[in-house]
Amino acid sequence: MTGLAPLFAPLGDSAITVRLGDGVSDELSRTVFRSARRIAGARLDGVMDIVPAYAALTVFYSSSAVGYDEMRSRIAEVLEDASEMDAAIDGPAPAVVRVPVRYDGEDLDEVGSLTGLTRDGVIELHSSREYRVLVIGFVPGFAYLGTLDERLAVPRRESPRKRVAPGSVAIAELQTGVYPAATPGGWRIIGNTDLVMFDPHRAPPALLRVGDVVTFDPVDR
Repeated sequence: MTGLAPLFAPLGDSAITVRLGDGVSDELSRTVFRSARRIAGARLDGVMDIVPAYAALTVFYSSSAVGYDEMRSRIAEVLEDASEMDAAIDGPAPAVVRVPVRYDGEDLDEVGSLTGLTRDGVIELHSSREYRVLVIGFVPGFAYLGTLDERLAVPRRESPRKRVAPGSVAIAELQTGVYPAATPGGWRIIGNTDLVMFDPHRAPPALLRVGDVVTFDPVDR
């Protein structure tokens, strides 16, 4: 753990949210991911699903098999006694996914103007670091990736687009992501990829999971 005591709260009558910190950061995301794996590895009776988010995770359980107080106690014990040997915990390890990107997005020049960077500068900063999948949301398969270099931090568009094409690589604030399907969106588009982020006929459908590591590779076409 990070030295901060987890905060527990019921979510309905069959789920419990465990808050592990505040804000958005790579370090906190790692803590949430490790904690989710530890709970999964403990194979607690009644647990049906574990959903990690930015600063918390939610454990869904069968209320007919276990009550809130007992589940809270079990989770607290797992987190309190957790071994630092996370590699031994059951569950899939984080994947490293390389995303080829054509940096030709329609907002690339505007991002340069907002940040004072050249086009090459924007591309260099965006593609020169690793990002962690902090949370999945908005639409199926949309992975919020963080964190951006602070020099790339730009606000969302004042007027969201009615349609953003699938494969659009975009940034907003200190996060980046790839739109998995045609959808409205207000992030600033800096590039495009042919990689399919979500395919309902694939197992699993989403290419990325919370905790995975993503890198962006510039390509010409």
